[in-house]
Amino acid sequence: MVDVRTVADGSVVITPRGAPDSERGGELRRVLVHTVRRVRPFRLIVDLAEVPEIDPLDAGSVAAACELGDDHHVTVFVDNPRRDVATRLAAAGVPRQRLRGATA
Repeated sequence: MVDVRTVADGSVVITPRGAPDSERGGELRRVLVHTVRRVRPFRLIVDLAEVPEIDPLDAGSVAAACELGDDHHVTVFVDNPRRDVATRLAAAGVPRQRLRGATA
């Protein structure tokens, strides 16, 4: 399941929940691309607080969203990833300065 909401400052927050599976991965990719390309908020936050692990496709999708965001002037941040998730995201190409609030 992936929740999407807009906060008071206009940022869009995408919150995937639970362990990765093929259905959620496809949904996460679609939501990321749609938000960056069509909605174009000033800031997109992917909140991973409720994601215990991330698969390579999801990690690659988040990394691609960072690059796509740069092309469309949307700043993408990844909030609250667990330490091992943050490591996998960095290996996939998410810049370390975009990873905020990594937890143990």
